[in-house]
Amino acid sequence: MKISEIKTLSIGELNARLKELNSELFNLRFSHATRNLANPMRIHECKKEIARVKTVIREKEMAGGNDGK
Repeated sequence: MKISEIKTLSIGELNARLKELNSELFNLRFSHATRNLANPMRIHECKKEIARVKTVIREKEMAGGNDGK
């Protein structure tokens, strides 16, 4: 998912996506440990997407919570 697509999601959708990605990362790590992972680079891609989602969540929180301080 590209950053432009991630930025269009709401905070609730972003949190749901983050939960899905964390679950996927767990499954990928488990598969990698048991040597059943077909594409090990997917772990790297999943981590990057988690970072993107967390960044957009933080940006939206900062923009919404800016009360003039």
